[in-house]
Amino acid sequence: MTPHAARKLFGTDGIRAVAGEAPLDPATIYSVGLALGHALGKTQPRPRVLFGRDTRESGPWIAATLAAGLRQAGAVVESAGVVTTPAVAFLARTHGFQAGVVISASHNPWQDNGIKLFGGDGFKFPDAVELDIEEQIQHHAARVEFDDARHFALVEDNPAFQADYIQFLIDCVPGLSLSGLRIVADCANGAAAAIAPELLRRLNGGQISGLTLLNVSPDGRNINANCGALHPEFVAREVKSRGASLGLTFDGDADRCMLACSSGNVINGDAILLMAARDLKARGMLTGDLVVATTMSNMGLETALRRGGIRMLRAPVGDRYVLEMMREENAALGGEQSGHILFPHLATTGDGLLTALVVLDLVARTGRSVAELTADLKVYPQVIVNVRVREKKPLDSISSVVEAICAAEAELKDSGRVVIRYSGTEPLARVMIEAESEEAMRRHAEAIAAAIRAELGV
Repeated sequence: MTPHAARKLFGTDGIRAVAGEAPLDPATIYSVGLALGHALGKTQPRPRVLFGRDTRESGPWIAATLAAGLRQAGAVVESAGVVTTPAVAFLARTHGFQAGVVISASHNPWQDNGIKLFGGDGFKFPDAVELDIEEQIQHHAARVEFDDARHFALVEDNPAFQADYIQFLIDCVPGLSLSGLRIVADCANGAAAAIAPELLRRLNGGQISGLTLLNVSPDGRNINANCGALHPEFVAREVKSRGASLGLTFDGDADRCMLACSSGNVINGDAILLMAARDLKARGMLTGDLVVATTMSNMGLETALRRGGIRMLRAPVGDRYVLEMMREENAALGGEQSGHILFPHLATTGDGLLTALVVLDLVARTGRSVAELTADLKVYPQVIVNVRVREKKPLDSISSVVEAICAAEAELKDSGRVVIRYSGTEPLARVMIEAESEEAMRRHAEAIAAAIRAELGV
């Protein structure tokens, strides 16, 4: 399992860049469509491809350019319009498409955008397939003039797809009623803004009373702006100030979810995993009494799970790698601290709206709040320092960095963890340290970050 090995265009979650700039310039986008169409055409004449996008202003022209390349290669393109990433995965699988394409940069700012690819089975394309598409892009280099690339015909949206996805979510939690709950939902001015209001209204008996919907007015540039899952403190403040029962917050493409309890505390992906693991185990659904998390999950989660007789394995960061390990180990639950939670008995990918419904169903069935359900989770102090780098040189080849890491590990021993990795979507080195001693944690994090900055910093 080697994250994004040998790939240049595709990171841990597809292609992502500033919209209009390489590798998300019109020529490359067209070439991606051409290469994807040719790759799919090897096994299926006139393959069908489903599009979905978030609310960024660059989404429509990127979709039009990508569709032009696909059609040139003989593919048929349909669009679900503004929908979540997991909606495209679900719809591609259930409507017989050969591939699903999501045009989104997830939690990134509005200037960025991206292209994520799903197979007809609803799973993200494996690394090897993305690498093959990269080679196809080079082979089928675009031969057209791109001065008017943004004037390709727009792809017509079919609202029936959105309705199908909403019904799927409701069917995942039969009998769930939000009656008696006061919920605040922050939709980040992203894809959730097109789905969550109707979904929550229907689960609330068709009523809007008791529901507070925030950041549901996207303008193409306000996606993720000081809101959403990257800023869960926003919904936490709103929950406390409004006296609500629970807060839900999603990122731009709504494949992740974070929560806030009634006291205004943030409930992250680790706590959601703990709640879900205990519930699945109690119902005999946690195969092998196993949960797959990542190297970034807190030591406190591992300790709390162990007390309940549940093992935790750690995969590399990225929900595709969590899912890969889950499939290898036949695990029924996995996820990331950032709020990507995977329920393979329900869906093929992380789904923020589905995660929210699973938690709401758990609260309704048990009569306990999320604060009560996670009260015994002791979170070890953790710090993450991001260092912007000019290149992603192997860190184990830099002696000063290796020395700083070894010094941290020697002091912390069993009372802490050191995880250093490059971001799969940005030019960043991430230094994460977790320890019982906050002073030691911060001291070593800064020392390692300083060593990386001195060698590779911008």
